[in-house]
Amino acid sequence: MTAAPPSHTNLKKDAFGVPSILFFVFSAQAPLTGIVGAAGLAVALGNGAGAPGAYLTVGLVIVLFAVGFTTITRTIDAHGGFFAVIRAGLGQRIGTSGSMLALLSYNTIQFAMYGLLGASMSSLLANDLNVHVPWWGCALGSITLVWLLGSLNVELGAKVLAVLVSLEFLLLTAFAIGVMLTRGVGSLNFLGSFGPHAVFSGAPGVAIMFAIASMFGFESTAIYAAEAKDPARTIPRATYVSVSVIAVFFAFVVWMLIAYYGSADAQPTALQMVSTDPTQFVLQPLDHILGPWAGPVAQILLCTSLLAGVQAFHNMITRYFHALAEHRTFPHVLARTNRHHAPWVGAAAQTTLAVLAVGIFALSALDPITTLFTWFSGLAVLALVVLYVVSSTAIAVYFRRHNTTDRRWQTLIAPALATVCMLGVLTVVVDNFDSLVGGAGPVMWALLATVPIVAIAGLLIVPPDSNPSTNAGGAVLEAA
Repeated sequence: MTAAPPSHTNLKKDAFGVPSILFFVFSAQAPLTGIVGAAGLAVALGNGAGAPGAYLTVGLVIVLFAVGFTTITRTIDAHGGFFAVIRAGLGQRIGTSGSMLALLSYNTIQFAMYGLLGASMSSLLANDLNVHVPWWGCALGSITLVWLLGSLNVELGAKVLAVLVSLEFLLLTAFAIGVMLTRGVGSLNFLGSFGPHAVFSGAPGVAIMFAIASMFGFESTAIYAAEAKDPARTIPRATYVSVSVIAVFFAFVVWMLIAYYGSADAQPTALQMVSTDPTQFVLQPLDHILGPWAGPVAQILLCTSLLAGVQAFHNMITRYFHALAEHRTFPHVLARTNRHHAPWVGAAAQTTLAVLAVGIFALSALDPITTLFTWFSGLAVLALVVLYVVSSTAIAVYFRRHNTTDRRWQTLIAPALATVCMLGVLTVVVDNFDSLVGGAGPVMWALLATVPIVAIAGLLIVPPDSNPSTNAGGAVLEAA
């Protein structure tokens, strides 16, 4: 008789429906952070008025990737996200390598967000309350709060995130509608933002990189498979909805920003603001359209948006730890859960990594935005795009190996096209990497080298009790 698995490693069953998972994903994408923090840079350094088209283009490529991704999550045990998908198609070693890249990507984007959060919160306290707290103090306080939310009860986290994300969407939607009402439909130059000549003008690769960063985390839907209600249906629905909503929403709001400034004036105006404060490209129009209350509220919501984002990435990372520990790739102690069925050891480990990252930059007296935020954002985007390439390849190989003759679009054609498109995106990211990290040099080359080093390290990790028979795909949930 086979013994039941110990309860101290069980995650909470049937904890999430589609809405809860969507709020985790939207929180990771941090809508207000993506608009306030990145829109001005995408317009100034990228393709100007064509930036909305870049956001939509990236969204379409990710939807193409999601076709195969959602199909395979109906067929395998998707707990573990990229780890499960890549292992199913390409085996345990490459799956482990992919999981290392996923952890690199998610941890570095979270560390980057802690840098921006600490700086934003420190500035907000100084300007509004005349309370002076160093950026690293604000960051460490946020890390502590995130650890508590992640360790107590993940449903509590979902409810907190739902409120914060809803406020972000409401503010940006009100602004977009306000632009349409004040500027009039006649001022909306559709071809000037979405036409091919606009999208591919200037430096479209820069805008594409910011778009990828803004849509970070949609694939995390699969990470919650072990805790989802009816995961074979919940996970695909949450994936498609999250990709579609965020791509259309970002493209629409950035388009309204272009309409506010005018297609011809948007890029020159953004360029003037880059050297001082690129967030003003969004905050000034918010004040003008919605009233003087909107800017300060947006600055507060920017901090809560970042807090929601780091909370979401914390949840994602701890579940990667849990999945890898259950497969004995990591020490099994990381799979331990507490009475709330939250992976508390994994939460403590992730919190320790965040403290170390913030501490190193603080002790080195490095600027949290121009170094921590910029460097790690670039590294995270690079690692993520590599993961997309490997994952779409793994999906095609998995279904080819299992002789799937029907649904060729979902199982072969779409994954193959996604691989080609993601390789193109990867080329653009590498070509423009110096723009992400502030120029070529030792830092750029060190960050670029980190990705293959981590991938190779993952290939060398072999669980001592790994069973080759499980490498082909894990447990089957149901035939889609």
